[in-house]
Amino acid sequence: QVQLVESGGGLVQAGASLRLSCVASGLIFSTYAVGWFRQAPGKEREFVASISWRGGSTGYADSVKGRFTASRDNAKNTAYLQMASLKHEDTAVYYCAADRLGSGRIEPHNYDYWGQGTQVTVSS
Repeated sequence: QVQLVESGGGLVQAGASLRLSCVASGLIFSTYAVGWFRQAPGKEREFVASISWRGGSTGYADSVKGRFTASRDNAKNTAYLQMASLKHEDTAVYYCAADRLGSGRIEPHNYDYWGQGTQVTVSS
């Protein structure tokens, strides 16, 4: 049974930093690219960042470029999203997802497995 479990969300003030973690089990983690997505109330799920299966390639949405950094530790079956200079508009539920066939794809339907999400709330 494949599981992706996110953690690290919380309530922070604008300008603060958070690091999200995504721990995977039940799959060969090192063979999957990982994507990070977010969904704010009343909005569609949107791409935030991605990292290739070996970590050599990353991609970011324009809205987070320069502030967010995706990384992974395949020995720990864990992916990370370091978020800095958080803004109120970053408030959303953040999800990690695993993509067996691609790297850097931005469409949610391309991803095979999803975590349950972790809430990030940024007060202005």
